[in-house]
Amino acid sequence: MRHLTAIAPALWGTTYLVTTELLPPGRPLLAGTLRALPAGLLLVAAARALPRGAWWWRSAVLGTLNIGLFFALLFVAAYRLPGGVAAVLGALGPFVVAALAFGLLGTRPSRTVLAAAAAGVLGVALLVLRSATALDPIGLAAAAGGMVSMSLGTVLGRRWGLPAGQGDRRTALIALTGWQLTVGGLLLAPAALLAEGLPPALSWANAAGFGYLSLVGTAGAYLLWFRGVTTLPPAQVTLLGLLSPVVAAAAGWLALGQSLSPGQLAGAVIVLAAVLIGTGAGRVGKPTTALRAAAAP
Repeated sequence: MRHLTAIAPALWGTTYLVTTELLPPGRPLLAGTLRALPAGLLLVAAARALPRGAWWWRSAVLGTLNIGLFFALLFVAAYRLPGGVAAVLGALGPFVVAALAFGLLGTRPSRTVLAAAAAGVLGVALLVLRSATALDPIGLAAAAGGMVSMSLGTVLGRRWGLPAGQGDRRTALIALTGWQLTVGGLLLAPAALLAEGLPPALSWANAAGFGYLSLVGTAGAYLLWFRGVTTLPPAQVTLLGLLSPVVAAAAGWLALGQSLSPGQLAGAVIVLAAVLIGTGAGRVGKPTTALRAAAAP
């Protein structure tokens, strides 16, 4: 289960490269819309299922937190911050998730998980921070807001689980992912139109970038991510997100010829060790009775 969920942040690690190299500049809301909405509609069509009962408002909440708000802030941070700086704030996600999980789920992460999270923050800082980096306040605020938004969405997703009455688990997962992406895309579309105006004519490079982010980096990645969110402990799931800046750094090295210093390599090793230790701490138990009741439609 963990190794499949880990594929999602690995795919997300390519987002910064694709955004800066293939997407039109200065269009973060358009980028979020074209990433989420086509993927969401495709998955909803594949599942052939609409929400029922409480899942109408649950899907709206999760879609707003995990997709609509998060994507907008993610792309603002990607455009305004040098590559990977937002990852430092994102690395604090396990601590925010742990606090939210304690309040909403009554679960307490182990000391091993918290220690791994602290090591992960150090590793990410070594990997992406530069002494000459300009810390744009709007970009930093967007990165922090996105981290909090997705942290809350992760904990609520674990609390509510998968929707019942949607056939087998696979169909329910496809439906839940599609609902969230569709809600997020519908929220982003009018905001993109109002803030950025009509979309420009897209080049073949732009179309390829949007196609990759929508099909691979969103539809495929979020299916794997929500599979983990609805099954694994929230803090351990969020630890897997630390793989994203490692992949981003590797992509920059491979595709753009960006050099990696010994300190950056040490940071990558620390992150990988933190993820391995933190996600391997303890076994995943069955949901409690209260958690199963909260997940009922």
